[in-house]
Amino acid sequence: MKKYLAELVGTFVLVFCGVGAAAISGDKIGIVGIALTFGLTLVAMAYAIGPISGCHINPAVTIGLAVAGRMSWADVPGYVIAQVVGGIAGAGALLPIVSGGIAATANSIQGDYTVLGGFLTEALLTMVLVLTVIGSTSKIAPAGLAGIPIGLALAVTNFVAIPVTNASINPARSIGPALYSGGGDPVSQLWLFIVAPIVGGIVAALVYMVIRDKE
Repeated sequence: MKKYLAELVGTFVLVFCGVGAAAISGDKIGIVGIALTFGLTLVAMAYAIGPISGCHINPAVTIGLAVAGRMSWADVPGYVIAQVVGGIAGAGALLPIVSGGIAATANSIQGDYTVLGGFLTEALLTMVLVLTVIGSTSKIAPAGLAGIPIGLALAVTNFVAIPVTNASINPARSIGPALYSGGGDPVSQLWLFIVAPIVGGIVAALVYMVIRDKE
């Protein structure tokens, strides 16, 4: 149970800090600040809970690692449930703090971007993140450094995705804010922010299995 609790806590921190940065100081720090908050929080959690659970804190990462044979499928439901609960709790903890609510930070297609554009953005950028996770945590990768490239990958993907979808790249990050958004696009489009990252995670695992060297 400790690894599931670690995933819950890690996802709570990621959502509370990342979504909190967007909701509380997004107008001051902009896209760069929000993206770096998500990335640096992931780096911190990688070293805090990585030794306990591997610090997935993202269902797409968990599923991608399982497809790649890097974790047992028996652990996947527990990881995903813990991540979703952590994400909901992290978003909920912001409600008493953010007077205007967190609806503006929920994931939805922005501006004139299409649903297809949003889906591809989420899927391809999640592929980048999960490919980084799988590669940097392999047995042949430098030991003890995985948290840094993984956090940087999350920041980079947020730079691209925030103007298009408000940057999910993580179903657990999307579900919490959507539940507190009051309806509308964040709820009606939630399927995209669950399905697209998982598709991206699976594609990343398949790509890695094709290109990897012996571990």
